[in-house]
Amino acid sequence: MTNRIALVLGLFIVGAVLVDYACYGTEHGIFLAKKFADLIEWLAFWR
Repeated sequence: MTNRIALVLGLFIVGAVLVDYACYGTEHGIFLAKKFADLIEWLAFWR
């Protein structure tokens, strides 16, 4: 992964979090963080 791709992905993730916060507040952020942790655990299993 190049630095440019990493920067674009990072900006996309930060932008998505900001849009979620602006539209729905903080309640969805906790739910998404829990689901993201589950996804990381699932991916680690298949690695």
